[in-house]
Amino acid sequence: MANGYRPEIVQRAFVDFIGSRLHPFWSLTTPKLRLIARHALNDDLVAVQFEGNHAFKRQALDSDGGWHGGQHINLTAVIDAIYHQRHYSLVGLPNQSLSLQSDIDNSESSENKQLQSNIITIAIKPQGLVSNYLTQQAPLGTIFDSSLPSGDFTLAQAKLDAQSANRLLLAPSSLLFIAGGSGITPMLGLITQALSQGHTVTLLYYSRMPLAETPFLKHWQQLKDSYPNFTYHFINTEDPDSYLASTRHLSAESLLALNLPLVDTQIFVCGSQALLAGLYDAVQAITSLDMDSLKDKRSLHDNLIFERFGSLSHELAINGNSHNTNNEKDDIATQTVYLRGRQRQFNTNTTLLIGAEQAGITLSYRCRQGICQLCRCNKASGVVKNIETGKISSDGYESIQTCINIAMTDVVLDI
Repeated sequence: MANGYRPEIVQRAFVDFIGSRLHPFWSLTTPKLRLIARHALNDDLVAVQFEGNHAFKRQALDSDGGWHGGQHINLTAVIDAIYHQRHYSLVGLPNQSLSLQSDIDNSESSENKQLQSNIITIAIKPQGLVSNYLTQQAPLGTIFDSSLPSGDFTLAQAKLDAQSANRLLLAPSSLLFIAGGSGITPMLGLITQALSQGHTVTLLYYSRMPLAETPFLKHWQQLKDSYPNFTYHFINTEDPDSYLASTRHLSAESLLALNLPLVDTQIFVCGSQALLAGLYDAVQAITSLDMDSLKDKRSLHDNLIFERFGSLSHELAINGNSHNTNNEKDDIATQTVYLRGRQRQFNTNTTLLIGAEQAGITLSYRCRQGICQLCRCNKASGVVKNIETGKISSDGYESIQTCINIAMTDVVLDI
């Protein structure tokens, strides 16, 4: 037989079909997660723990030691017979003890260690349809379809970005991790990996909670005891004694108070729109200063790596705070967007989705971050810019996402 083709005698799809009828958790190819535990970390965060099925373990846990710190999964929940998808950051690493359950922490048995290594943990606020369902309503044992861990909020991606900018990110270089609220969740795995690679690590965490209620406080203290090159600062926005540079908000003064070589420091940030906007303003102010550490005129914006819980980029575009290597502002002109199927139009200088909403027009969406694809539509003509990647489209017919594209010319959409 030519080319040595060997057809499967029993196809995996057929085995999966039969297996799912016997038990919905069984699958050779489809990653699935089963809810096994919930733990309240504080008034804001609930840790939700899952075990993976054979397909998830084989593809995510057993290959290359598991996922990277900072990655996330896309979870599918069926609520009232409707499928909902939401992405959640993974807490820690596959073999990382998270001090969530005393029985696991205090046990040294190989069986419990193996159990801990197979647990998939997310930490989420009990708000929103899917998050409320996961933290309060879903019975233990509920099974969810899941993607494999993915995402670029990783040390590996930081090294690639540094190389593309002709910079080196080698141990023991300086890393700064900035988080607000639930943005702390992807930091556990990232910081553990960074310290294991010899980096000097600083954590700056903003929260409304007192220090004693800070999630994973025991974990951070254990890292501090184990690694002299790890420092953390917890800012309780209601406690002036915890402020850096006498300000409750992230600012240029608070960054400078850390006494870090900022121009050579890679900065990971995860949190609210206000936190990200504050960081952009802070690094812009520092870059503009006549400082010896910035004599080479490099922009600190080049050192930022984002993971966000909202859509920030359209606000930055309007305010002129674009993420450019030459520090020039993008003046976003107002363009006309015509919805051909509805025979309606609106003017906008922000994302297509936000512009339509400001004009009182409802478009399909869910995540508003360019992830879920539910806002995708066809562009008949005109040029748009993807605010996540900076890519400029052609003038022809193509599929785009309204939540992460702004109009650079007049645009016609098939909606």
